[in-house]
Amino acid sequence: MTKLILIAFSLFAIGPKSIHSFKVPAIDGGTIDFSAFKGKKILIVNTASQCGYTPQYAELEKLYEANKQKLVIVGFPANNFGGQEPGSNSEIKSFCTKNYGVSFPMAEKVSVKGGDIHPLFKWLTTKTENGAMDGEINWNFTKFLLDEQGKLLAVFPSKVSPTGPEIAGYLK
Repeated sequence: MTKLILIAFSLFAIGPKSIHSFKVPAIDGGTIDFSAFKGKKILIVNTASQCGYTPQYAELEKLYEANKQKLVIVGFPANNFGGQEPGSNSEIKSFCTKNYGVSFPMAEKVSVKGGDIHPLFKWLTTKTENGAMDGEINWNFTKFLLDEQGKLLAVFPSKVSPTGPEIAGYLK
């Protein structure tokens, strides 16, 4: 019996091995439940409205529209780099809709690094939690690609275009 409890505790301590166990508050209220995305690839992006990479919102929207049947994109506004996302959730949503026509799901603003890192980003960036790889976030618009079963496939730095060959190669 003690052995069984230890095994159960060990599995619990490791954390979820699939993103499908996460739920996060949506930017417009409500909840983004990652279990609803089973069977689709997921691209998670930490975003910012005042960054040199902000025009990637347009590319993300283009990618989302072209691949909705097999890919969901979830944006996570974060103010961790250069204070480039100072706005409120409503200001961020308005900015993304007005300037880039963003229709993919957006989460509430979170911290993607440091002592107050959101649990989802801790999972994404830590191999012992996600079971696949460590992934460092060095700036806004870092992209995490997960497979249809919710396992981490790849991490792309900010400079990788959402519509470039690096990501497209995974969507064939």
